[in-house]
Parts: sequence; C-alpha cells; structure tokens
Amino acid sequence: MKRRTAFWAIACLTSITVGTLSGCEQATPPTATTTPSTTKVLTMVTSPDYPPYEFYDTSSGSKEIVGFDVDIAKYIAKELGFELKINETNFDGLIPAIQAKKADFVMAGMTPTPERTKSVDFSILYYDAKDTILSLKGKNLTKAEQLSGLKVGVQLGSIQEGNLKEILKKVKNIQIVSLNKIPEIIQEVKSKRLDAAIIEDTVATGFKASNPDVEFNVLPSEGASGAAVAFPKGSANVEDFNKVLKKMKESGEIDKLATKWFGQANK
Repeated sequence: MKRRTAFWAIACLTSITVGTLSGCEQATPPTATTTPSTTKVLTMVTSPDYPPYEFYDTSSGSKEIVGFDVDIAKYIAKELGFELKINETNFDGLIPAIQAKKADFVMAGMTPTPERTKSVDFSILYYDAKDTILSLKGKNLTKAEQLSGLKVGVQLGSIQEGNLKEILKKVKNIQIVSLNKIPEIIQEVKSKRLDAAIIEDTVATGFKASNPDVEFNVLPSEGASGAAVAFPKGSANVEDFNKVLKKMKESGEIDKLATKWFGQANK
C-alpha cells in the first residue's frame, strides 16, 4: 500500500457497506481501488458481537453494524478521503484476515499484545479498558483467587483469554472455556454451564443493562489493556491513522464518542 503524502483533494462522505469475509475480495492498495465516482476505499474487518465497540443494530429494521469503533473508523476514513467498507468474521479470524489482505485494517476493541505485534502493526491506543469477572448476581466474585475450582468463559483469541491463562499460572484449578461470541458466553453463565466469565468492563456494562440477573466486578489486568487499530505488517496506513487519532484525542472527539457509547469519557 503506497504511502499517502496528503489528504485527497476531494473528500467524500463516508458510507458503510457490510459483508462477510467469505464473500469479500482481496483488498488492494487504496491508490488502485476506486468506485465509479473515483472514491478510494478502505476495508475494515471486525467481529460485531462486542457491544458497544461493534454490534448489529436491528432497531430500525435494517441490519447495520454500529458502535464506538465504527464511528471512529468512519471519522478517520472521512478525514483521509476514503469510503469505508466493513466486513466481518469471528474474533480469532481477524488477524488472519488482514494477513491475507482481505482487509486494510482491524478495529474490534483489540489490544496490542507482544504476541500480536509479531504478526501485525498497531496504531496508538485510542481507548483504555479493564477486565471484569462477570457472574450471576450475588456471587460477588471480586478476586482472581476466587476463580479456583470454577469453569470460566472467555472469548476465543481475546486479550481476556490470554490474561486468564496468566492468572492460571498463579491460581490453580481454573477450567478455561473459550467460545467465539460474547453473547454465547453470557448465556452460558446465565444457564449455569459456566460459573463466571472474564469480559472487558465497558462490554460487561452494555450486557448488564439487558441482563439484570448478572453482575461484574473489575479485575486487575494481568497484561496489556486498551484498544488499538491493527494493520498488516508494513502498512503505510499506520502513520495516517495515528495522525487522525491524535487529532481526535486532542479535540475531544474520542471522549465525545466514548460518552456516546459508554456513558463516560475515556478513563
């Protein structure tokens, strides 16, 4: 992907097209990708089961991926003069998707861990977050030590899965159950097939609103935290995205969107 040295002379309003990876074409450099109106296209891939970062909004009758990450991606695309296209896959398929050049970048509340940085490049952090223990109401699970002897769910390929494995080095007898979708994990907790789950605080807050029979307590992170944009190794988009993200932080745009989706500004 060739490096852009300036914003495009004519900026078009960002539009969203949603598709699945199974039907998307291999992403090509923006300088070679055009629509009939000569608009350049950036393709984002995400896992839309992670509200309020990204999820399907069906309230208006149309199936559309919305959320914190989507709003940030739309803002960046508009600033850089691109049309935004969104594809989806399971969380553990996100990095393979950009490695295979099926998308230009990933936004999915993804944390830039040392292991992930071996495979992809990351932007600066655009949001900080914490892990929580989610369980049925009244269990009062507040410490990692209390997970001993329990069956604990995490999202497959997530930072929480890695953090729980780190906890397992200190707290013995935890049975880790890795599942693809956050709603599936919540349902397993509610049906008592899981004793608890490790989920990001903002995501847990969103699910608790529609699941009053669960509770969550903040758990000190065993590793990295926070969300960043992921790119294929060597992508020239990293620098451009960082410039816009810094601008969004300085102008208060990130805090504005965080308040919109999380009910509070970034921590």
